[in-house]
Parts: sequence; C-alpha cells; structure tokens
Amino acid sequence: MKLTIVALALVATASALRAPVLAPRSSPVAMMEKPELADLAKTQNPVVGYWDPLDLAGLNFWGTTDAETIGFLRHAEIKHGRVAMAGFVGYIIHENGIHWPWALSNSFDYASVEGLSAPAVWDAIPIQAKWQIILIIGFFEFWSESKYVLEKDGTSHYMKGGKPGYFPTFKEIPHPVPFNLFDPFGFTKKLSEADKAKKLNIEVNNGRLAMIGLFGFLAEAKVPGSVPALSGLIKPYTGEIMAPFSPADYSFF
Repeated sequence: MKLTIVALALVATASALRAPVLAPRSSPVAMMEKPELADLAKTQNPVVGYWDPLDLAGLNFWGTTDAETIGFLRHAEIKHGRVAMAGFVGYIIHENGIHWPWALSNSFDYASVEGLSAPAVWDAIPIQAKWQIILIIGFFEFWSESKYVLEKDGTSHYMKGGKPGYFPTFKEIPHPVPFNLFDPFGFTKKLSEADKAKKLNIEVNNGRLAMIGLFGFLAEAKVPGSVPALSGLIKPYTGEIMAPFSPADYSFF
C-alpha cells in the first residue's frame, strides 16, 4: 500500500510537467536541427531547458547528419520512456502480488512467486514464458523499423524525416489483427496535430519520470537504503538486475 502511495505521488509530479502546445507540423515531419531541438526542450521542460552535456546531438552516429542523429535520439527517448512507464506499473503490480485470476499454464503456480520482489518474480517464471516475451518485443522492434511497413503507413523512418515515436499499424500482417499496438481504440484519430504534439510532450515528460522511478525501485531493491524515500517499501533482491536469465535458466540451453 505504501508503495502504491509513492507511485501515485510520482504520477502527480509527472502531471505537473505537462508542456504547452507546440505549433502543428507539416506532413511528412521535417528533420530537426539543434536549434529546433533546443526550442523543443524548452517547451517540454521550461525549467531545465536544453541539456545535452555529452553533446550527443552532435556525434553523428554511424556517419549520419546532426538531423538524423537527433531523430534517433528523440525516438530512443520516447521508446525507452514508454517501456519505463510499463515497467514502473509492472513493478508495482508484481511487488504487491497482483496477478490474473486464472492460471497462466499447467506448469506454473502463482504460489511459487508469492512474497517475492518484482525482479525475483521474473527470475521465477518459466524460461518458455521469458522467450515468448523477448520474441514478441523483438518482433515489435523489427516491425517498427521496417521501411516497407512505414511506407505502407504513409510515413518514413524517424532518421529519414519520419515522426519520432511513431509505431506503425498491423494492416500489412496477412492474418487479421483486431487492434494496433499504438492507440488500439482510435482515441487520437480526431485530435489536431497541435493536440498530438502536446500529448507527445506530456508522454516524454512522464517517460522521463518513469525511468527515474523504475531505476529508483531497482536500486533500492538491490542496495537497501540507497533510495531513502523508498527505504522499507521495496522488497530486497539478491539476483542480477541486468541479467535477462537466472542461473536456473541456463539448464535449458
């Protein structure tokens, strides 16, 4: 319960970071240079503004231009923020022992993970379940990077003038897919470009906070007392935070 209260407090803080509306952009999205990136940063967080101490925007990854590198960095931040928001909520769910009311498989018993910390729950699930999760994430990555799929959606790659954060529809999959991954119920279809830009800025800010919050959970679990605000609220974890598989999984190979 205490952990849930902390989470709600963080969400409330995220709401305070909402950014003003940006001017609508033309389609396709124009490539963004450093001055435009600095202006965008100020709209997302007027207090911090543009902060790039490592000058990542000017490193020209893989021999690309500044604009292409900026497209990569913006897409990476949006994507990692989305993953962190899902992970933040997932951590709270598993830390509190919340699960589906039905069995996931005939070989897995919820009692086997009762009382475990959220990372320990991952360690305890069957290797087959881990591979299902890893493979579907891999498919999403492939699908979102496909030039063919993006062109069929009328857009292009985020490093070639496409919109950072865009995830394509599933209409090119031969088998009917009832819902898309992004906005499956079509809530954003009638929004103006200005409203979409505003919501994307809110999403970026919430994603940044989620990344901080999730790593706060992990740090406190691995080193109790390292995050004073979470002391006593997070179950300790003795495993390897960054290892996708536990030692018991290697017997599978």
